[in-house]
Amino acid sequence: MILYFYPKDATPACTAQACSLRDNYQMLLAKGYIVLGVSVDNEKSHQKFIKKHELPFDLLADIDKKIVNDYAVWAEKSMYGRTYMGIVRTTFVIDEKGIIEEIIQKVDTKNHAEQILG
Repeated sequence: MILYFYPKDATPACTAQACSLRDNYQMLLAKGYIVLGVSVDNEKSHQKFIKKHELPFDLLADIDKKIVNDYAVWAEKSMYGRTYMGIVRTTFVIDEKGIIEEIIQKVDTKNHAEQILG
């Protein structure tokens, strides 16, 4: 399974990442992966994002931040001198037994599927 955490629907980097996974989805499936994206956006936002970009995989709405906290990707971030809490873009490659095989912390959003398939 590819479990990827991203900050926000419809932002440029998050869109590039989702589209990289979409464009290479058949290759990911052929390798036995399913893809799940997670952000703290709500279901309505996710459905709009999926429809606009024709994403073939599900996005989980982690509004209560349980999953992002369980995977330790909810952290303090900084932008333009301001600190805030948000998702640290991270991808987990998980085997069929639920064992994390790889954690990708330096995500190349435009080439993310190639980074996974590497």
